[in-house]
Amino acid sequence: MTAPAPPEWWFYHLSRTPLETAAPPLMQKCLEAGWRVLAVSGSEDRLAKLDMALWTFEDGAFLPHGQAKAPGLNPARQPVLLAGELANANGAEALFLMDGVEAPVDAAFRRCMVMFEDADTAARGRARAQFKAAKDAGLGTRYFQQTPKGGWQEAGV
Repeated sequence: MTAPAPPEWWFYHLSRTPLETAAPPLMQKCLEAGWRVLAVSGSEDRLAKLDMALWTFEDGAFLPHGQAKAPGLNPARQPVLLAGELANANGAEALFLMDGVEAPVDAAFRRCMVMFEDADTAARGRARAQFKAAKDAGLGTRYFQQTPKGGWQEAGV
């Protein structure tokens, strides 16, 4: 049996839209790739806003998801699991880290996606430290900044 490949680390610097607006299309792309998603934030308010956004982000689109703490929810069945901790209860391949939540550089995911809002200086600082740790470990890293229209442009870092 071969060891899993080390994760790629992608960073999303939000300057135009709130996280709960920017995250759903990225999560949708992960699901389209056949990956499950674990989205982690230490903020109950963030998780509630993201939960609502996943129901309504696009006309005619719904991303199947659940909150890990919801009564009666089976986390293992959720394509997108919103959680307050890093426990990968749904077997996710993509990890979304929000609001400064950190994960080990060798986390057992295909891709670790760090999303942070420009105004959140603490989360921005933790993202910098995570970027450096991933780079220092020789892992694939990519850094994206929002364009004036809210899309993404890769920045050479």
